[in-house]
Amino acid sequence: MIIKFEPQYKKRVWGGTRLKTDLGRDLGGESHIGESWELVDRTSDQSVVANSPWKGMHLRNLLRENHHQVMGPGWHADWCFPLLIKWLDCSRRLSLQVHPPLETAQKLNEEPKTENWYVVKNSKNAGLFLGLKRGCTKKSFLTALKSNRLENECHWVNSEAGMSVFVPSGRLHAIDRGNLILEIQQNSDSTFRVYDWNRKDLNGKCRPLHINESIESINFNDFEPKPLVPSSKRDQTLATCPFFRIRKFVRKKNETLIIKKVNEQCMVINPINCEVMCENESIECGNLGLSPYSEKCSITFKDSGDVLITDHFFIPA
Repeated sequence: MIIKFEPQYKKRVWGGTRLKTDLGRDLGGESHIGESWELVDRTSDQSVVANSPWKGMHLRNLLRENHHQVMGPGWHADWCFPLLIKWLDCSRRLSLQVHPPLETAQKLNEEPKTENWYVVKNSKNAGLFLGLKRGCTKKSFLTALKSNRLENECHWVNSEAGMSVFVPSGRLHAIDRGNLILEIQQNSDSTFRVYDWNRKDLNGKCRPLHINESIESINFNDFEPKPLVPSSKRDQTLATCPFFRIRKFVRKKNETLIIKKVNEQCMVINPINCEVMCENESIECGNLGLSPYSEKCSITFKDSGDVLITDHFFIPA
């Protein structure tokens, strides 16, 4: 059994239509869809199960009533699912921002957030802002911020399809225009904008900035981090941290990959550029499936392609 969910679409000033053109999603005529929340368990946003036997149930209720079956022993019924997974269509540059580390988040009554980006498609000259240029100081950063020259203090890299980027809390970052990205993150919605390129939102107003919170959260010793460049390896670990592990598996058409046995930790399956079969359930390209703790899971590739598997987001004590 594989559990699938209905996506939730979010309009953003930097969004576009690539979720329709590249992933085949029905956006209902909207032209500024920046995010598709594929898996979320928050008070204001709830994934809805899209297939039987729990079709129509909110993720929160699914875990409340079936937590041992889905998540395994040691999981409490009132715990929220620990990940938030989304697609990002960045047709324009996102704000320069930072997510607060744990200690700062607790002080500010916010949530820490570490995330990982997997670049699925990119336009010519697309790129990413990651951390600070070597030699930047807190003083030079503040001076540049006041004079609208903050871009000069930030490290920028070209993006390319297949690139994986780890973004720990405290790292200054922004996704530049022209990227289609799968983001896997802690279940948090805490983001501090430090600079937004002096633009207006979809209602013609400037979006709020969080200067003081950003300065308190930024790691000013985080210089020029390097993304994980595309690899031809069949099996590759893209990210591992206390909050999740992400692995990529590359297989040819009709190959089968066994990913878990019965009563092993649940896993999230993201076919990137192919369709797969998981225990007689199809997961189409760009969609998501959750293999619960109580079920075994094997993946048969209907096309040659790449699949991301995320696990280790809950390890019983």
